[in-house]
Amino acid sequence: MSMDVLAVGAHPDDVDLGIGGLMHKLALSGYATAILDLTQGEMGTRGTAKERFEEATEAAVRLGVSVRENAGLPDGRLENGHDQRLALIPFIRKYRPGILLAPMTPDRHPDHAAAHDLVRDANFMAGLARIETGQETWRAPTIYHYSPYHDPAGAPAFVVDISGHFEAKLHALRAFASQFHNPDYDGKPTLIASEGFWNSIETRAVYWGNRIGVSHGEPLYTHEPVKLDLLPGFAMTG
Repeated sequence: MSMDVLAVGAHPDDVDLGIGGLMHKLALSGYATAILDLTQGEMGTRGTAKERFEEATEAAVRLGVSVRENAGLPDGRLENGHDQRLALIPFIRKYRPGILLAPMTPDRHPDHAAAHDLVRDANFMAGLARIETGQETWRAPTIYHYSPYHDPAGAPAFVVDISGHFEAKLHALRAFASQFHNPDYDGKPTLIASEGFWNSIETRAVYWGNRIGVSHGEPLYTHEPVKLDLLPGFAMTG
């Protein structure tokens, strides 16, 4: 079950919030895409694990991704340890992605920082034949990072134009009715449930879009050089 892209989030809604526009754009462009949520979000102030699962399932439909799974790791206790790496390896080998997308660090939520290191190291170990899972080994050749909340210091490696996909991103985020701004949901106030945070989603996308001369954008980060055949924006023939 090879996927072009496997996007990993520490919690349901991380991928949708950080790169929902990109995931929708990839799916509509014909790429096979998958989302892996590492935890069920059971420590969240609002909603239940069951609600989060149903919300994440609906959001995936709205983004057009091929499949969405949950690794069932403990919310609030993600760590880059041996046992959690072993839990993640079967998913990498199952989907055999060409590109892994994982949370960037540092981040306000410690699970996001842990997921950053966990995905990196599990991907490396997924290529080791002596770790036996009954599957063929696989190591995704490329990892990019996204930030669900606030962008880290410094410029991103690149910004993806999601101008025609931002409304689809918001549509997917609205599926998380227990998490984001929703006056009809009776839950305790949180940062991401505030109207200000909801408005900031577009503010952030407009800012990054403006940086590349489009209406909406999503930044991505990398720790390794990105191979290019030509300079971006430069076409060559012959």
